Amino acid sequence: MPRPPESMRALALLQPLLALLSPGGARGRLSILLYHRVHRSADPLAPGDPDAAAFRWQMELLAARFTPLALAEAVPRLLAGTLPPRAVCVTFDDGYADNIDVALPILRAAGVPATFFIATGYLDGGRMFNDTVIEIVRRLPHGPVDLAFAGLDQRWLHGDDDRRALAGALIARLKYQEPAARAAAADELAERLGVELPPGPMMTSAQVQTLAAAGMEIGAHTDSHPILARIDRAAARAEIRRGRDRLTALTGRRPALFAYPNGRAGRDYTTEHAALVRALGFTAAVATDPGAAASGTDPFRLPRFTPWDRTPLRFGARLASNLATRPAATAGQGRGHVPGP
Repeated sequence: MPRPPESMRALALLQPLLALLSPGGARGRLSILLYHRVHRSADPLAPGDPDAAAFRWQMELLAARFTPLALAEAVPRLLAGTLPPRAVCVTFDDGYADNIDVALPILRAAGVPATFFIATGYLDGGRMFNDTVIEIVRRLPHGPVDLAFAGLDQRWLHGDDDRRALAGALIARLKYQEPAARAAAADELAERLGVELPPGPMMTSAQVQTLAAAGMEIGAHTDSHPILARIDRAAARAEIRRGRDRLTALTGRRPALFAYPNGRAGRDYTTEHAALVRALGFTAAVATDPGAAASGTDPFRLPRFTPWDRTPLRFGARLASNLATRPAATAGQGRGHVPGP
């Protein structure tokens, strides 16, 4: 893994392009990075999540070559046309305990603020269905596994590639089910395959309070992380409001920012859900459509992206490419009249 000075030199090659793409002011653009977990060491079943060493050079690189801002500060400056050059925000989704155990010390050392979007229903020992699936697959023995009961053909597990492929296939089958149904299906999978699961990887309520006390922004991410477009309006409103209210009770501060579960416009949430979020008192919401926000971007459909790259130069190149991407979330959507909360 490159050391920080090498990281700085690599990104310096892209500095003129980054300055051109994100000059600040009225022409400023806001890059919003999306993370979920930061592992102490690399997890072969979660190659998209950085380990501590990779996350450290990424944050040091952002601090040296960009202008990291808290999202709560960046959004009004984006709308007012007063962003600094190369503005960037760091966000985390779901509420994993390693966000505070591993990521927080790195963020503080680098001087990078972050926003943590918490799905409150999984606090204090919970586990999201996808993590259940990954831990099942991690613990299966080498050799054949019969998954006809789960609607899949027999699979052979020889190495990490086989396990990643199987976990991906199972997660894809369950993702768009109602939250209780997919959790039950994941638990049944563990029982049928005889796998004993480890403790849940999510934060405790006290850890959320610690994050807030450390000056990090706490945002809402519903309660049970449903795909909002797959449930009715009343259920969606209840999920958004319940997550908001639980975080208010925990931190003593009503969250101003929201993240749509899964987050793709049209597929996972619609303009109706953007209107619900606005009516429930949030000031902005983030999605997972790629691109960088500009002054005309709807603040309730802010794009985000995940930098998967393993080297500083590729990481910087992806940031530059994302700055040049026109976001799917266009101006003016989701701002119509809606009933109050």
